[in-house]
Amino acid sequence: MKDKKTVCIPMDVPRDMRDEYEKNYLTLTHDSGNLMLFAGDQKVEHLNDDFFGKDIAPEDADPEHLFRIASKARIGVFAAQLGLIARYGETYSDVPYLVKMNSKSPIVPTEQEDPYSNQWYDVQQVIEFKENSGLNILGVGYTIYLGSEYENQQLQQAAQVIYDAHQNGLISVLWMYPRGKAVKDERDPHLVAGATGTAACLGTDFVKVNFPKKSGVDLYVAFQEAVKAAGRTKVVCAGGGSMDAKSFLQSLHDQIHISGAAGNATGRNIHQRPLAEAIRLTNAIYAITVEGASVDAAMKIYSGK
Repeated sequence: MKDKKTVCIPMDVPRDMRDEYEKNYLTLTHDSGNLMLFAGDQKVEHLNDDFFGKDIAPEDADPEHLFRIASKARIGVFAAQLGLIARYGETYSDVPYLVKMNSKSPIVPTEQEDPYSNQWYDVQQVIEFKENSGLNILGVGYTIYLGSEYENQQLQQAAQVIYDAHQNGLISVLWMYPRGKAVKDERDPHLVAGATGTAACLGTDFVKVNFPKKSGVDLYVAFQEAVKAAGRTKVVCAGGGSMDAKSFLQSLHDQIHISGAAGNATGRNIHQRPLAEAIRLTNAIYAITVEGASVDAAMKIYSGK
């Protein structure tokens, strides 16, 4: 494990909550400053497309598969909606949780209407749930579709979520995706940097973005713009669709060591695999993200050697 990092506590955290914030931050990052987020919010975001079908492990059809992975593998935090956590949290009380505050289905395409993901809960309800359940809830997350005609509402909601989270010593993570009819290329490196800079202005601790795409450039170097634009807000990359383990781990390693990212938020690449394999891959991701392992060392973990 890396040496314990000095935590930069934002000034919207009250003095009597600074210790709570620091504890949650160090727990979530395992004292490393880097985040390994296991994403379990996709049952709304992608409906059942990610959980049933060709090349998807049969056990992924059951939501409990997510919790089995989160409880047995090495992670920083498991992100899911409060309702799902409430259903399984008593059985999996050892898991560190992050409550996803908003979600939307993909049924209505962008061509029909710009995306808007409305808030489901407020932070006080999350605090009440944390106190009543005794679960280890470390933070909250919120998705913004930057460039949507509804971005103003989402920015305002996100600002309040982050402020209220910090007031209660919780960590905040933004899912930040440029998307809507006005967005011509949501993976453009310069636009992705604009998204991380917006996240910094909102005061979030971490921002999750899609890794950019653009022909003719070194994307790992180009992604440095997004990391710099975020300043003291740390940037993590979405895991994206399923790929072979070696390619995924190499990409993650380069995002961290070339681009300067501070971790990853991975869902499908983990949970679509059978339990034993999903746990090994998660542990390999954790080794690179938190412990600074090489790709070869991580592949040995994935291979069970």
